[in-house]
Amino acid sequence: MTMARASKPVTGLERVPPAVLRVALLGNPNTGKTTLFNRLSGLRHHTSNFPGTTQDARVGVMHGTAGAVHLVDLPGVYSLELEQTEAELCRRVLAGTLAPAGQAAVAPDAVCIVVDSTNLARNLVLVGEALRRRLPTVVVLNMMDLARRRGLGIDTAVLERVLGCRVISASARSGEGLDTLGVLLEAAAVPNVTPPGSQEGLEDWADELAGAASSGTAGRSRTGGVTDRLDRALTHPVGGVLVFAVVMFALFWSIFSLAQLPMELIETVFGAVSAWVQAALPSGVLGEFLSGGVVNGIGATVVFIPQICLLFFLISLLEDTGYLARAAFVMDRWLRPFGLSGHAFVPLLSSHACAIPGIMACRAVPDRRDRLATILVAPFMSCSARIPVYVLLAVVLFPNNAVHKALAFTGCYVAGLLAGLFSALLARRTLLAGAARPMALELPGYKLPSVRTALMTAYDRGLMFLRKAGTNILAICIVLWWLSAYPRSEPPPRAAELRRQAEVSPADAQTLNDEADALTARSALSHSFAGRMGRAVQPAFAPLGFDWQLTVGVMTSFAAREVFVSTMTVLVTGHDDSEGEGILTELAGAKRDDGVTPIFTPATSWALLVYYVLAMQCLPTLAVTAREAGGVKWALLQLGWMSLLAYAGGWAAFLIAGGGS
Repeated sequence: MTMARASKPVTGLERVPPAVLRVALLGNPNTGKTTLFNRLSGLRHHTSNFPGTTQDARVGVMHGTAGAVHLVDLPGVYSLELEQTEAELCRRVLAGTLAPAGQAAVAPDAVCIVVDSTNLARNLVLVGEALRRRLPTVVVLNMMDLARRRGLGIDTAVLERVLGCRVISASARSGEGLDTLGVLLEAAAVPNVTPPGSQEGLEDWADELAGAASSGTAGRSRTGGVTDRLDRALTHPVGGVLVFAVVMFALFWSIFSLAQLPMELIETVFGAVSAWVQAALPSGVLGEFLSGGVVNGIGATVVFIPQICLLFFLISLLEDTGYLARAAFVMDRWLRPFGLSGHAFVPLLSSHACAIPGIMACRAVPDRRDRLATILVAPFMSCSARIPVYVLLAVVLFPNNAVHKALAFTGCYVAGLLAGLFSALLARRTLLAGAARPMALELPGYKLPSVRTALMTAYDRGLMFLRKAGTNILAICIVLWWLSAYPRSEPPPRAAELRRQAEVSPADAQTLNDEADALTARSALSHSFAGRMGRAVQPAFAPLGFDWQLTVGVMTSFAAREVFVSTMTVLVTGHDDSEGEGILTELAGAKRDDGVTPIFTPATSWALLVYYVLAMQCLPTLAVTAREAGGVKWALLQLGWMSLLAYAGGWAAFLIAGGGS
């Protein structure tokens, strides 16, 4: 087939009139498009959304020679003609019928197409599809440094002559060629060529053009090379799984160990701020509200930022190396029998830190049914908010056996994963029945990861978590504080008696006053709205062996799981220092109202452990599910199914452990 030729060569630079240029960045996945976006915009960008979709848009500002240039980083797509949400979104943006929130829905002033220089033929198919839109266009041959190392040369003059637009060699990683990109974007003109109309003809055209513009043979065939040997090892049915297990262990070890210090620092800072606010303000409702509700609520939100940022930083590094695509390929074999694809791997992985970013990562799952199934089961993955509960119950069940504690901890993660997989299978056989879409995945080349891109990704995800989930968590903490603090009640007689004894016994005053404070706090919580609700609801949880105190803990943790331990600490000890030395031992030995029966009997502890593994106890997650899945009905289904499964599992565990005898 004869290549389409431009009617005239590209000459000169014509300026585009608008003072604020709007440029859409388009490209295949794994072309370094986001790295280029970060290079051009730096920290001058924010994450928005496309109205009516679940897709985010990264919108940045680059300062060109003639003024500001607004960049929109579109989702990576292999073709504009695919029946996928990402492709439809790109088509609508280029047609001028869709724009990020806060921007006018008009066609962009220019399109910057980012091409992988090491895989020119495949990338030129998308270039041809974009040229059909007749928009001012600039093509960026990215990763040219990598192409040169592989012995591959590309003649940009040939490409410019055939494509009818400006073509620039660049490397987003090193910054090569980016100095002149702004000028080229400002001067972009409509290409004076139209590629073949049929998709088949376009692919013959792309292959011929790539052959004409390329020189050198290195990198065209990877058979027998290092890449092939690595691929055979990393995607092997057995060896690939073992490598995956090691990588995942290292990932989670890094998250839970490296994030520990900044999390403790955040808790210390907010604890000090809370104490300062309480001491600075007069005793009363305002001081208690600001210290106990607002400050602690913000602290409860911010404390998870280190884990979330570290998770996405490491995932970005893995993705940039090319390994994450291999891991998804390996996991596709294991997930396929349960109605999921390898695309669900990253969302489920992310959910082990927090289900909220995990559910948001489901946007990358191309099939709608697969995406909905992944969203519904993501909260089954044991997130970091469950860890304090697991620690407490492991201490209760195995006080002097570290091996059994570790096995119980591992069992919680495995049980959550299995529950999620079988729930996905059930959903795909009933509500979401239909043929699964085969997983089409290109294995990108291996390369050194960009730390800059990983840092930017971590920053974006952390900011997104604070903005979209933080406000919900703060509101929940404030409501929880109010329910636990009101209505006010008189101290119990025993507390008053202890205070009188403290007045006449100065030597024992501190001990007596501390005991009186503890009794007063327990009595206040027992008579509060939260305590009253616990006593009213307790009969419903009686089959699981829960008393009213455990019921209060379970009810409050429906807002957020992480408040369970602090709630139980207040109920049992009268203060909220859940990090104090010996507090877990004190909780383990706590008694019920009869003063004899332990709150945490072995059977009750097993029931509670199973319940927390399976239950949906996170209102912000439900809110994100409703938004990402496209309706409240999906959030209600998620809540109902997980609550039913948790109750049934907890009841069965209680009976098996001998609680019914």
